[in-house]
Amino acid sequence: MDELRILQSLPLDVKIQKTRLRIREWINEFGEDGVYIAYSGGKDSTVLMDIVRKIFPNVVAVFVDTGLENPSVRKFAMSKENVIVLRPKMNFREVIAKYGYPIISKEVSLKVKEVRKCPNGYALKSFNGDRADTPYDYSRYSFLISAPFGISDICCNVMKKSPSKQFEKKCGKTAITAQMTEESYARRTEWIKNGCNAFLKKRPISNPMSFWTEKDVLTYIHTTLPLQTFTDKWLLKAQRTVRLA
Repeated sequence: MDELRILQSLPLDVKIQKTRLRIREWINEFGEDGVYIAYSGGKDSTVLMDIVRKIFPNVVAVFVDTGLENPSVRKFAMSKENVIVLRPKMNFREVIAKYGYPIISKEVSLKVKEVRKCPNGYALKSFNGDRADTPYDYSRYSFLISAPFGISDICCNVMKKSPSKQFEKKCGKTAITAQMTEESYARRTEWIKNGCNAFLKKRPISNPMSFWTEKDVLTYIHTTLPLQTFTDKWLLKAQRTVRLA
């Protein structure tokens, strides 16, 4: 955690250099044809695409069209060059009917699902933060345990991860993503285990922007990307956030 805090406190220009190094290391291992950019059309993955393609312009991007994206984001993502579009086998309505709703977050939904399956013992202690290996107390969400509808963390797996995994298996490519550790405890834990480039995971994955913050992303957009890259709404947010910071 100390190392992560140091990395997060670095100036943006140094972070960009380190991110470029992580990308080069990844592509040196798997080759330019053996990787892809996980692209959502959002601000984080658009910054990632800009950095990657300035070094390796031919790296393909993959956009998973779940049907839940804002139409303007979907249109923007599909307007980019060299983007492969994937679609899940199930739509959102089918996923909810079969598995349940993702409530609050994937972590909360998973904990609720575990307690529902096993209301006593480890699952409940983990939910209430009574175990040393569980740093968070989810007990404030205990009302969801008896909620009269299904709750599950499986939605993202079915609609986004599954199409990506199938693509990776078929094409022999590994992902470069814009996931950042400040977004969740799970991502911080993953970074501590594997660093930015998880070469040894069963499903290798690169997160070269792990130590970035949202302020870094917005600053990069405001200072580096062309004005026409995003809608006016995005640009105004970027300008306002950077100004306040």
